Amino acid sequence: MSTQKLTSKQSLFVGVTLFSMFFGAGNLIIPPLLGLQAGEAVVPAMAGFLVTGIGLPMLGIIAVGLTGTLRELASRVHPVFATLFVAAVYLEIGPCLAIPRTSSTSFEMLEPLLPAGVSLEVARLVFSIVFFAVAYLLAMHPNALTRLLGRVTGPALIVLIVAVVCGALLDPAATTVAAQAPYDNGAAMQGFLTGYQTMDLLASLTFGLVIAANIRELGVTDEAGLVREVSRAGVFAGLLMGLIYCGLAWVGVALAPELAGATNGAEILSVSAAQHFGMAGTVVVAAIFLLACLNVCIGLISCCGTYFSEQLPKIPYRVWALGFAVFSCAVSNVGLDAILAFSVPLLNALYPVAIVLVVMGMLHRVFDRYPAVWPCVVGLTGAVSVATAVRDAFFADTWLPVDALPFAAMGLNWAVPAVVGGLAGFVISLVLQRKSAAK
Repeated sequence: MSTQKLTSKQSLFVGVTLFSMFFGAGNLIIPPLLGLQAGEAVVPAMAGFLVTGIGLPMLGIIAVGLTGTLRELASRVHPVFATLFVAAVYLEIGPCLAIPRTSSTSFEMLEPLLPAGVSLEVARLVFSIVFFAVAYLLAMHPNALTRLLGRVTGPALIVLIVAVVCGALLDPAATTVAAQAPYDNGAAMQGFLTGYQTMDLLASLTFGLVIAANIRELGVTDEAGLVREVSRAGVFAGLLMGLIYCGLAWVGVALAPELAGATNGAEILSVSAAQHFGMAGTVVVAAIFLLACLNVCIGLISCCGTYFSEQLPKIPYRVWALGFAVFSCAVSNVGLDAILAFSVPLLNALYPVAIVLVVMGMLHRVFDRYPAVWPCVVGLTGAVSVATAVRDAFFADTWLPVDALPFAAMGLNWAVPAVVGGLAGFVISLVLQRKSAAK
């Protein structure tokens, strides 16, 4: 029997759970580097970053809640597209990229604490095996994520992050410097594009599946209640992430004068913590990364295992989860830098499609009246984003016709094609409807 509404305490736990599932490696290492490079332009840069880092993911959760599931949303384009796109999203935020990145990032932060003379390759392998074994065992109980992430590891992560951020905020010696490339020109737009690297928009399209299962476990079973509670959790998680993002960005701003050449947010956080708390700070930062990455790894293994076990029920959830854990363990041993370099073209290919799907999902009552709009918008957007991603990955100096379009210099060469697709789809839908009415 449905309770129709969660209590305030239950809603808080679900919100912290969602925050814990989102807040992982990329969320920790990107804002400090943005702050360091943006310097005096940190405010517009963070404004752009928060749009793609928080705003779009929260809209993604709501859009999926309004349309059913990611597959139901993507099926409005075409059933074959839905199958391919949903699988690509799960694989990218899962074993091909995001899950391996959780282990690699955690290990990078533990390196300074290793005894001298230890082989890094052996240590990385042992760590990854233990890391994924723990994540797999905890992911065997996906409906218990609220109890684990919401009540234990999530709050612990928040406390540790607040301690490090407060150390930087209270530092009287902190000064701001001029913006570095790429934030020295169009800081807000560059922040918007940097937000892609969190992968949270793609994750938001999938996390609703597990969050909804947790909410059902707590007694809310009607669809309207599920949408409401998922939305409440999304708003809470978004506000919490926004505060932490701003704090982490300030850590980077404060260290800009002495770490001008830094290329990794993990290094920035380590130096800041060591300055304010000594060796204890290094241990705290390592604990932050370990908790954050383990939280996200558990959530991603659970989401991916749940999805593929539903699509191919002959293979049970535990087998899918084990396969993803083993594969991710192997990939994680290629190193963090290689994983991050591989991520950019993949994200540039998928993110524009995800953005237009979310926007149309929020307004699905309007667009559903003109069905041809869905394939036209997504088709043109996808063609441009995939072509651009392939060019950037393999033929960096090659000119494409879409480079001449408005907003191309801002990384939004897909925006005009998306609008053109919408207009074309509207006209096609009207023509088909009139032909159908004439018959």
